[in-house]
Amino acid sequence: MSINKVVISGNLTRDPELRSTANGFPVLGFGVAVNDRRRNQQTGEWEDYPNFIDCTMFGTRAESVAKFLSKGSKVAIEGKLRWSQWERDGQKRSKIEVVVDEIEFMSRGGGNGDGGFGGGYQGGYNAGGYQGGYSAPQMQQAPQYAPQPARQAPAAPQVDTSVYDEDIPF
Repeated sequence: MSINKVVISGNLTRDPELRSTANGFPVLGFGVAVNDRRRNQQTGEWEDYPNFIDCTMFGTRAESVAKFLSKGSKVAIEGKLRWSQWERDGQKRSKIEVVVDEIEFMSRGGGNGDGGFGGGYQGGYNAGGYQGGYSAPQMQQAPQYAPQPARQAPAAPQVDTSVYDEDIPF
């Protein structure tokens, strides 16, 4: 068995590029900068070293997400690695990219901190569809339903107080 799972968070290095395949399937491409912190051996100071990660998202979610991303936007991404190889001008080339399964917007608005679309996004997009919500003028209000009588909350589960964090070996 093998596991192919990646979780990164960082800032977009460029505006996302939305394109389509020959049969009209949407593909969104963007780059994310993820810093690695290392100690400089000459000075002894800690320094940030950026890693630039290419990311790709497919389908109607790609079209939806493209509207809310711009250069500098902070995002958290969960996905899988995909290796591609091709030949250009007689030279073999390859790259590793992240195919996005889930994305969460971590900055408000379009990365410039202005609040963007109604004060910021809460939630993320995932393979099952939209989760979370935002208040944009084009969204319709959910229908209002009559209040239901209150139900009694279930009893709180019993907690075993004999196990403490110090007892866990990691």
